Amino acid sequence: MSTPHAPAGSPLPFADLTPDAVLNAVEALGLVADGRLMALNSYENRVFMVGLDGGDSVIAKFYRPGRWTDAQILEEHQFAHDLQADEVPVVAPLALSAQHPEAHVIGSHHTLGNVAGHRIAVSPRRGGRPPELDDPEVLRWLGRFLARLHQTGAQGRFEHRLTLSPDTLGQSAIDHLQNADDALPLGVRQRWLDAAHEALAQAREAFDRQGPVRQVRLHGDMHSGNLLWTPEGPHFVDLDDACMGPAVQDLWMLLPGDRDERRPMMDALMDGYESLAEFDWHTLALIEPLRTLRMLHHSAWLARRWADPAFPAAFPWFGTEAYWLQQVELLNQQTLVMREG
Repeated sequence: MSTPHAPAGSPLPFADLTPDAVLNAVEALGLVADGRLMALNSYENRVFMVGLDGGDSVIAKFYRPGRWTDAQILEEHQFAHDLQADEVPVVAPLALSAQHPEAHVIGSHHTLGNVAGHRIAVSPRRGGRPPELDDPEVLRWLGRFLARLHQTGAQGRFEHRLTLSPDTLGQSAIDHLQNADDALPLGVRQRWLDAAHEALAQAREAFDRQGPVRQVRLHGDMHSGNLLWTPEGPHFVDLDDACMGPAVQDLWMLLPGDRDERRPMMDALMDGYESLAEFDWHTLALIEPLRTLRMLHHSAWLARRWADPAFPAAFPWFGTEAYWLQQVELLNQQTLVMREG
């Protein structure tokens, strides 16, 4: 059951996750696998569906080394259990037990395992499909769901996880790309930096105009891929990006299109949300700044992960002059939208 493992700084942090290594790790944490194994789509971590004796399946998530501390991961797990205790539909990690000398488990709920240097969480398998966001009744249901999530999120706070801000998402992204070797092609480097700094300045002004905003524990990455629909309604998966921030962060990514296209969808979403909780409508002014911060963060995320072979294979267009020129155009558009806003 012992396997070598890549160090935290390795560009190949998951190179040793052969099928046997995954199954051995799951069994070292107290589960009995039946040999069924399927890799699921995930770039940041490595995620597998593992069949168990008796026919059930679980989802095993192997955390990327060096990204989160144990304390940050355990706050993610605690938030999931807080939501579960409040009967908010969420897939929370299971309790594990170390069954091998090289395995150990930590956390108040015994949810974070470590086997051969890999930190692992295991959760039940829950199916579902993407929600039909063009259906007003679905949006109202989602609004009620998000209100319940934020009501629980407001009952505590993260001490170790990030707080969403222009610095943590925007400035850190620019700093990384400016200082990383060869991240920005020379021909577009200054144009991108100028556009990025101007867009970030507009985002900062929007946050400053808004003033102090109520901070709650958020899902943080509430796009339709992390939100699943069943006949019983919605549930969400993957709290990997949970953070402190304004409630509007968990709403805007669900609504595609420009401002006019989003308006009726936002109205339906807010009908549901405000049937259970108050919402500060002034924070809708942060949608475009938050979109801008996400754009900057996403470019830096790709650059930070480029040494991982999975990223060039999945994002072959990243790093080209055409990519950065497109980003310059998008950032300039965001600057104009934020000025008009």
